[in-house]
Amino acid sequence: MEQKNITEYSINYEIKDHPSVKGLQIIEGKSNFPISWLNKQGYCEYQLYLEHMKGIESPSTPEMTHGSAIHKQLEDAFKQDAKKVSFEQTMEESKNEASMSRECFVVSPNNGIRGYIDEIWMKPEEIVIIDDKPGRSPYESTMNQVRAYCLAFKDMTGDKRKIKGALRERGTENLFWIEPFTEDVEKQIKFTIDRMHGLFDGTKPFIPTRNPKKCHSCRFKHDCEHAQ
Repeated sequence: MEQKNITEYSINYEIKDHPSVKGLQIIEGKSNFPISWLNKQGYCEYQLYLEHMKGIESPSTPEMTHGSAIHKQLEDAFKQDAKKVSFEQTMEESKNEASMSRECFVVSPNNGIRGYIDEIWMKPEEIVIIDDKPGRSPYESTMNQVRAYCLAFKDMTGDKRKIKGALRERGTENLFWIEPFTEDVEKQIKFTIDRMHGLFDGTKPFIPTRNPKKCHSCRFKHDCEHAQ
């Protein structure tokens, strides 16, 4: 597949920072959160409250720093050989010839989500959306991230090709989980996204984890009244 570095998008939305929730934006008049927050939500919803509602800051863990370094290495290596193109050009050309891109931005004002896809394969017959993760275990939170990327891509493009979401072991070619983005999967992720919006607008409570192991390794354990 031809490598294409997407550097230009034709989208132009009205964007504002949310007045009270750190990292939340208002896009086209609706709250919009980063898709990566779904991973935090699956780990512990109260972590979202501490970091984004109360504004508590905590240093990155060694695992986070290491993961960011590997991610940057992969991105830099990709950019060396990739052709710079627009998102729209890539979409159109991929209907006849497969291409691969990294750090592809997607946004869905309708669903209130946005994010950067680690890697996307655009083929004439299908779209494959890949998120790189450490390890080889698919967790509900990481699967939900990929599902949200699929939803945002579908809503943003209106493309009729089949979409698949996949998790890949970081730094390898090992796709250890792959799932077609069906109507049932779409309904499921929309339900979770609606819950996320309910957390930030105050209509749903932040539920802390009941897993002591998660509390022990949490960056916010010293600021959390629910820590075990």
